[in-house]
Amino acid sequence: MRWMLAMLVFIPISIALAAMHANPVLVFGASALAIIPLAGYMGSATEELAKYLGQSIGGLLNATFGNAAELILTISAVRLGELEVVRASIVGSIVGNILLVLGLSVLLGGLRYKEQRFSEDVAGVHTVMMILAVIGILTPSLFVHAIPGTPDTADNPRVEGLSLWTAAVLMAV
Repeated sequence: MRWMLAMLVFIPISIALAAMHANPVLVFGASALAIIPLAGYMGSATEELAKYLGQSIGGLLNATFGNAAELILTISAVRLGELEVVRASIVGSIVGNILLVLGLSVLLGGLRYKEQRFSEDVAGVHTVMMILAVIGILTPSLFVHAIPGTPDTADNPRVEGLSLWTAAVLMAV
């Protein structure tokens, strides 16, 4: 925990570097280092809340706040009109969570334990969520390729509208 306290010094450093219009690489590096202890504290806070509110609410809070960095990046990129950055961030997050986190967990678990057990219910829920995410990502692309003469850019208002409706439905689900 002491390392987290020591890394908190990067919060004012990153703010000062941004205010002085320093090299963007330095601002990014200091900001990235500042996020590490904040993410650790956020994880600890959600774990403590889960003790009192139950595992379901704790899991929801952990999933919500665990994606805070992506949410901040997405909001900032949308404000700047950088929709390609948003798309790349979402795809990177999905691929990273599926391949890196799950794959590393299974690999390390397999190295330690000869046999691993998984909850069928949890695996089923994650499978359905994955299918919904794939459908959500593919829907605008399939729309563009299925209707002849539809411009295949995000600037097309019909594609943008479909993307927004798809995102809203996925958030509601």
